[in-house]
Amino acid sequence: MDHTKGKLGTREFFAIIIITFGTKLTDNTPTAMFNKVGSAAWITIILMCLISIIPIYFLTKVVATYQDKNLVEIINHLFGKYIGFFIIFLLWFIETCSVILSSAMYADIIETMYFTRTPLIITYIVLIGIAAYGAKKGLEYIGSTAWITLIGLNIALFVVLILCISQGKIDFIFPIFGNGIKEIIVEGATNVSIFGEFLYLGFIATSVRSIKVYKKVIWGGLFYVMTVFMLSLIGYVMLFDYISIVNLNYPFHEAIRYIQLGFLPNVESLFLPFWLVASFIRFSFYLYLSAFLFGALFKIKQFNYLVPSIAIIVMYLGLIPEAPVFELVSLREILILITTPIFLILPLLIWITAKLKGELKSEN
Repeated sequence: MDHTKGKLGTREFFAIIIITFGTKLTDNTPTAMFNKVGSAAWITIILMCLISIIPIYFLTKVVATYQDKNLVEIINHLFGKYIGFFIIFLLWFIETCSVILSSAMYADIIETMYFTRTPLIITYIVLIGIAAYGAKKGLEYIGSTAWITLIGLNIALFVVLILCISQGKIDFIFPIFGNGIKEIIVEGATNVSIFGEFLYLGFIATSVRSIKVYKKVIWGGLFYVMTVFMLSLIGYVMLFDYISIVNLNYPFHEAIRYIQLGFLPNVESLFLPFWLVASFIRFSFYLYLSAFLFGALFKIKQFNYLVPSIAIIVMYLGLIPEAPVFELVSLREILILITTPIFLILPLLIWITAKLKGELKSEN
C-alpha cells in the first residue's frame, strides 16, 4: 500500500512556499521597506530571514518529534483543550485578517494597473471565486497547480530581474546602509512576520510525504525566498532609486512597464499571466488554511465545505475600505507589527512545553 498517495511531494510543497512568499514581491511590501530603511531594504530582508531561522528551527524540531500530528494536534496535545483552542483561534483570526487585507490589495492591483475599466467588485469576485474553487479542490490540487506554474513563473521573474539590474544604475544602491544601521535592525526585528507563513506550514506537516521532505523543503524554501527577495529589492532600487520607490504603490508592476526587451515592447504581457495564476494559487492556499483552522476549532471534518462561506466573508470585508491603497497599507503594517511577536515567541513556547513534558526525547 502506498502511504504517500494524496500527499505533497518535494516539488509541490516547494512550489507552494515559493509562490506564497514570492508574490509578496509584487504588492506594497517592498515600498514599505524602502520607506523605512532607504536603499538598504535588501540588507533588511537578509536580517529578517536570519532572525526567522530561530522560530522556524524550534517549530521544525517539534514537528519532527510528533511526526503523526499536525500543528493543531500538537498545540492541543501540549496546551490542553482550552488554551489550545485560544491559540488556534488567534492563529485563525490572524490568517483570515491577512487574507482579507492581501486579497483586497491584489484586487486593487488588478483593477488599477491592468483592467482599469472593470469595477473593483467584479475583479474581486473573480479573484476570490477562482481561489475558492482551488481551495475547495484540496491541498494536493493546489500543490500540483503551483508546481506547474512555478517553472514559467520563475523564468518570467528572473527575466524581469535581469532586465531591472542591467537597465538600472549601480550608484542607486548607495549608501549601502540606507537610513542607518539602527533603522535596519529595528525594521528587521519588527517585521519578521513577513515570513510568518512558515509557522502556518506546520498545519499541513502531515500532508507532506515525509518529515524528511518537510524539513528539507522548509530550509531550502527559506533560503530561496531570501535570495529572490534580496535580488528583487536590489533590482527595484537600481531601476528607480529608493526616493522614487516610496512614491510607487506597487514597484514590481511599475518595473515591468518601465523595462524594455527588444522584441517585446510590453514586458507586462510576459509576466501578467503567470502573476495572475500565482495570485490565484496563493489565495487558494490561504483560504484552505483558514477553512482548515476553522474546521479544527469546531471539529468539522469536511472543512472544505466551509471554503465558499469564508470566501464570501473575505470578499465582503475586503470591499469595506473606501480608499484601498491607503487604508489597506496602514492596516497591513499594523497587522505585521502585531503578529511579529507571535511568530517569534509561539514556536519557542511550543518547544519549551514539549521539552518540559520530556517528549522531545522521542525525536532521537
